[in-house]
Amino acid sequence: MTIRLKSFSALFLSSFILIACSKKIDDSQNQLHTEYYDLTPGRFIEYEATEITHNSNSAIQHDTLNYFLRVQIEDTIYDNLGRLNRKYVRYKRFSTNDNWLISDVWMAFKDNSNAELIEENERIIKLKFPFNSYTNWNANVFNSSSSLECFYEQIHSPKIINGLFFDSTATVNQGSDRNLIRFYKKQEVYAKGIGLVYKYYKDLNISNFDTLSITTGKELFLRPIQYGIQ
Repeated sequence: MTIRLKSFSALFLSSFILIACSKKIDDSQNQLHTEYYDLTPGRFIEYEATEITHNSNSAIQHDTLNYFLRVQIEDTIYDNLGRLNRKYVRYKRFSTNDNWLISDVWMAFKDNSNAELIEENERIIKLKFPFNSYTNWNANVFNSSSSLECFYEQIHSPKIINGLFFDSTATVNQGSDRNLIRFYKKQEVYAKGIGLVYKYYKDLNISNFDTLSITTGKELFLRPIQYGIQ
């Protein structure tokens, strides 16, 4: 009888350890927070978009373009590395009365290390896991563009953006600089269970530190208006 009790105790202890270890693994996976880059088929988000092109030598020195952008996650597709991606389809229209027209078909990929977007044949690391304030990365490490060092700010913060409430967001700082002749700032905000919900981009050549005295440059802003799954 004693032997049986000891055997049962040993079996119970082993099972308990196994369950505890399994829970620890699950918790560890949850800490990656990959849900900030949701690739669920049918997931969509629509934005108000503003693009401004500056050129002091042009007839229109500050050319502003306003339009609506819709991004939708669609069918699977393999990239040039043989990995299974999702189609990241971008639609545009200039009025809410217009039909959506396909603008671009990109590819999106996610594993336990990176969230990537292949746009115009350039692979960009949009998010890096684990998802914490100590994580930083070069978004352009897999392409020929200049280094773009990124890091997280305001992780898991609630935000109201363009009148929409998001209970958990994180800001990706993609660099900023201001000097005598240049002003540069780029950041993206991602919402848990949704994806990119806001984009701010300015790259301006300026005069004498004055951000209103622009010679050349570009600006891009994306503000969310609705999202969901179809």
